[in-house]
Amino acid sequence: MNRYLPVARQHFLAALASTSVVVKSISAVVVLLYLLSWAVDTPYALGVTPGYLFPPNFWVWTLVTHGVVEQHVWGVVANVGTVMACGRLLEPLWGALELLIFFAVVNVSAGLLAGLSYLLTYVATFDLDFLFAVRVHGAAGFLGGVLVALKQTMGDTTVLRVPQVRLKAAPALVLLLLALLRLSGLLDSSAPLAAYSYGALSGWVYLRFYQRHSRGRGDMSDHFAFASFFPEALQPAVGLLAGLVHAALVKIKVCRKMVKRYDVGAPSSITISLPGTDPQDAERRRQLALKALNERLKRVEDQSAWPSMDDEEDEDEDEKVKDEPLLLVFNTVPPPSNVTDSFPETTSSVNEAADRPWSDSCRVFTGSQCL
Repeated sequence: MNRYLPVARQHFLAALASTSVVVKSISAVVVLLYLLSWAVDTPYALGVTPGYLFPPNFWVWTLVTHGVVEQHVWGVVANVGTVMACGRLLEPLWGALELLIFFAVVNVSAGLLAGLSYLLTYVATFDLDFLFAVRVHGAAGFLGGVLVALKQTMGDTTVLRVPQVRLKAAPALVLLLLALLRLSGLLDSSAPLAAYSYGALSGWVYLRFYQRHSRGRGDMSDHFAFASFFPEALQPAVGLLAGLVHAALVKIKVCRKMVKRYDVGAPSSITISLPGTDPQDAERRRQLALKALNERLKRVEDQSAWPSMDDEEDEDEDEKVKDEPLLLVFNTVPPPSNVTDSFPETTSSVNEAADRPWSDSCRVFTGSQCL
C-alpha cells in the first residue's frame, strides 16, 4: 500500500496543476474547512439547517457554503475528486466561468430544496428534529449535478465492462445506492440522499432550459429528456407525466416552450434544428465522422494518382518509334556508287527523284525499305 501512495500523490498533484483557478480554489476551500472542522462545528455554522434557513433566522449564506463543508476524510476525497473530474471533463467544454455558475446553481438549489422538503416534513409530522437536527452539507448535491452533466456530454461512455454500465445510467445507479445505504442504516441521515436528488434535478433543469451556449439556450434533445433517466419500461409513463408538468410550468412562465427552428437559407437543403440541440458529444461525433471522411477521400485520391496501363502502353510505342533510324535523302546529295551497284532499282528511283521539284524530292529510308 505504501508503494502506491507516492504514485497516487504524484498523479493527483499533476492533475490538480493542470486545472483552472476555479477548481483549485474550490478544492483549497474544501481542505481548509475540513481542517477548521477539527476546532469548530462547521456543519452547524456553514451547513444548511432547515430551522435556521427560513425566517426569522434566515441563514442564507449556508446555501453557498454547505457544498464545501466536510467532516470526514472520505468526504474530502469525494468532494475534491468530484470538483477535479468536473474540471477535467466539463471545464474544457464550458469554460471556467460556466463551471463556476453551474457549481453555484446546483449547490444553492440543492440546499434550498432540501431545506424546504424538511420544512414540509415538519409541517406534516411536527417533529422538530427535521428542523434543527438535520445538517445538509457535503458534495452529494454537486455530485448529482455533475453526473447529470456527464450524461449529457458523455452518455455513451462505458464505465464498467462487466457488467456493462454506461455513464448515462450513473445518476440513477448512484441514487439507488444511496437509498440502499440509507435503508440499511449505513447512512445516519437522509440529508445526503436528499441533497443528491435535488442536485441532480436542479442540474438537469439548468442544463435543459437555461444554460447558454453558441446555439442558444438549453438542450431539448431527446436523449436528455427527463424520462431518459429511468428504465425503458418506465419511460413512457414518466414521459407523459413529465410532459404534463412541463406544460403546467410553461403556462406559469417558469419554463419555456420547445420551439422548432427552420433554416431555409442553408446552401444544400432545408434543415430542422431545435434550440440547444448541439451538445458537445454530438460535436465530437461530427468531428470524428469528418476526420474519417477526409481519410477515406485521401485514400481514394492516392489510388487515382497511379498511372493507367493504357498510358504506359502508349508511351512504350512512342519510345519504339523514336528508336527506329531515319535517313533523309535529298536530291543535292548523289548516292554512293556502291549503293547504286548493289541496288539498281533504288538507284533509278533516286535519279528520277532528282529531276522532280524540291518539295517532292525528299525520300525517307528506314533500313532497306523506302518510305
